[in-house]
Amino acid sequence: MSVNLEPGWLAVLEQEFEKNYMVNLRAFLEEEKHKGMKIYPKGSEIFNALNTTSFDNVKVVILGQDPYHGAGQAHGLSFSVQKGVVIPPSLKNIYKELEADIPGFRTPAHGNLTHWAEQGVLLLNATLTVRASEAGSHQKRGWENFTDEIIRALSAKKKNVVFLLWGRYAQEKAALIDETKHHILKAAHPSPFSVHNGFFGSRHFSKTNELLRQHNLKPIDWQIAD
Repeated sequence: MSVNLEPGWLAVLEQEFEKNYMVNLRAFLEEEKHKGMKIYPKGSEIFNALNTTSFDNVKVVILGQDPYHGAGQAHGLSFSVQKGVVIPPSLKNIYKELEADIPGFRTPAHGNLTHWAEQGVLLLNATLTVRASEAGSHQKRGWENFTDEIIRALSAKKKNVVFLLWGRYAQEKAALIDETKHHILKAAHPSPFSVHNGFFGSRHFSKTNELLRQHNLKPIDWQIAD
């Protein structure tokens, strides 16, 4: 497991790699490989969210739960897939909400959200790896300890970050965030099973930009080029 991290994140998280849960997690991943299990995303992309969005640059957090478990999909950014891969249903719904919320937004031909990450949108999954074709297979192995620490560090060391918490699982992470320093926007998950329960019409993208402007921060360009 590569720990080649962006320097700002490494300064914040370095001690985590010495803790028992991370030692055990590393051993678990090695065992999975030894058994011949296919793991997504590939090793060099496990920490892609942190390496694409530096600690200093984080302005927005979109929290997912698990990486996609299909071949060629996951590349370390929550809700995002590689170019050339069919856009997953939840991301299709995110694009639909963007079309309704952001004037002139056009749904792109792909689902790669790197453009957001490069602007300061941390696309963080709570679990950073998964076994091929087995959703949730690496949950409760230690990743949640690590990603909870990421949220705590952002809460403690930064201010005016906008956290987008979609669905019950993500909303439980609100307990880790100091709401006197940060903004939390909650909605239903964009999954087809829950999208009509309050994700559509939530206007989280325009609300995020308005909050950023209030703090003299550059708004996010949500439009993704084809």
